[in-house]
This record gives sequence, C-alpha cells and structure tokens, in this order.
Amino acid sequence: MQNEVSSASTKVKGIPDNSSIIMPRLICKDAGVEIDFCAEVFEAKVLNRRPGPDGIVWHGLLTIREEMLMIEAEVPALPGKAPALDGSSPVMIFVYVPDVDRTIELAIERGAKVVMPAQNQFWGDRLAVIMDPAGHVWTVASRVEETTGQERTDRWSKILSDKQQA
Repeated sequence: MQNEVSSASTKVKGIPDNSSIIMPRLICKDAGVEIDFCAEVFEAKVLNRRPGPDGIVWHGLLTIREEMLMIEAEVPALPGKAPALDGSSPVMIFVYVPDVDRTIELAIERGAKVVMPAQNQFWGDRLAVIMDPAGHVWTVASRVEETTGQERTDRWSKILSDKQQA
C-alpha cells in the first residue's frame, strides 16, 4: 500500500487518518495570541498548545471544522517570519463561516482590521477580507445564494461589460 511506511516492527500510515493533507502553518510573533484569536473568531478547536523552552507558546494545532491549521512562533530553527502588520502578507487564508458579518464583528472586537468590507459576490458568496492582529490576511465568506454555472458566467460577463463601458 502506498500510504504505509515500515517502522521497526509495525507498519504505520504515512498520512494519518485524522490529519488534513494540506495544513497551513502561520508564523506569528505571539503564537498564543493567534491561537486565541482563531479559537474565538473561527470557533477553532485547539488540539495542541505547546510551549517552547522559554515557556512562551511555540506551537499550536487547531481545527476549524474538519480542517487543520498550525500556529508557530518565530523561532530560529524555522525559516518563516511573521508577516508585517500592513496587510502585505503574500498568503491569504480562505475560510467559509456560518455568518460572515458576525465573524467580522468578532474579529474586529479581537483586534482585526477590515481590508475589504463584506459584499455579496456574483457567484453567491458574501465575502470580506480581514487582517488579524498578527498580520495574517483572511478571506471570510458565507454562501448566501446558490447559483448555476450559467448564472455565474452571465453575471461575470455583465461585470466585465460594465467595466469596459465605464
């Protein structure tokens, strides 16, 4: 089997059954604060919160619904650095939430900044972009309308046409 690796006396799966295949790792100046932000705003469940030798949180493993996310402190052993607090992070995390407007309220209460206010989109999502206090940029969305492929194509064509006429 391709997903098994031989160990001394047992075979283990190379990809654990209870793990996401792709897992973002967010590097932060204060991993503990970021873990709390995700738990409070996205209702993330904290599976692991590990301190480093200095007692400060170095690592967290969370799930947002079924998806896993790691939060890491800036440490010399890792090449990654926390993003600048200007919204210029080259990575944006997209997360569906039950109520985008309520999520934005919670995020603002916990120090996030709105980069793009919530708006209904042509494909049927209500979507906003926020920057959390650590500088990570999140696109948060809720489905508000089911659309067909043809409706999305027609709406996009109209948007392009309107822009060309402006």
